[in-house]
Amino acid sequence: MFRFPSIHCLLLIGLTLLVPTAEAAKTILVFGDSLSAGYGIRQDVAWPALLAKRLQEKQLDYNVVNASISGETTSGGRTRLDAALARYAPQIVIIALGANDGLRGLPVATMRNNLSAMAESAQQKKAKVLIIGQRLPPNYGAYAVQFKNTFSEVAKTRNTALVDFLLEGIAAQPQFFQADNLHPTAEAQPRLLDNVWRGLEPLLK
Repeated sequence: MFRFPSIHCLLLIGLTLLVPTAEAAKTILVFGDSLSAGYGIRQDVAWPALLAKRLQEKQLDYNVVNASISGETTSGGRTRLDAALARYAPQIVIIALGANDGLRGLPVATMRNNLSAMAESAQQKKAKVLIIGQRLPPNYGAYAVQFKNTFSEVAKTRNTALVDFLLEGIAAQPQFFQADNLHPTAEAQPRLLDNVWRGLEPLLK
């Protein structure tokens, strides 16, 4: 059974976390929801912070800015992205939004338009884009299929990199979720990072 953050568990934190690897010349902007904001765990063990550490270990000249907000939808992200692009001038933008759109049953067409617009905005600023896909439980029926396919459709249309599913390998394993059975634990974060890394690594070259 897939687990996703429920609406009542998501808090609008409004926090932007800067995770530097060093005095790096390049920036990776992580733009997501609670799954990337480190909900319920220490920020220094959330996958974006682990990403910063991995980049440092590999001596890759990047900072990581985690601008994820718990509860964020693609519509909210779309309204925030231009300001973040202007502030951080990232070379790579990781868009990890959509789970809350699905949980709320928002129109897939709206989510698709928002994801596409965000990718386009980043590309207009000469940034490479990685879209992180999500999935819904099968009981969402045809909506779940349309939802899942949207991420790959946008990635193909906008010519971006894609990670098919952030929670790949842990979604059906309850030991990797917090007491709410919705948010990944600290122990799950390295697995999330590995999923993201597969799509991100080619963009670093």
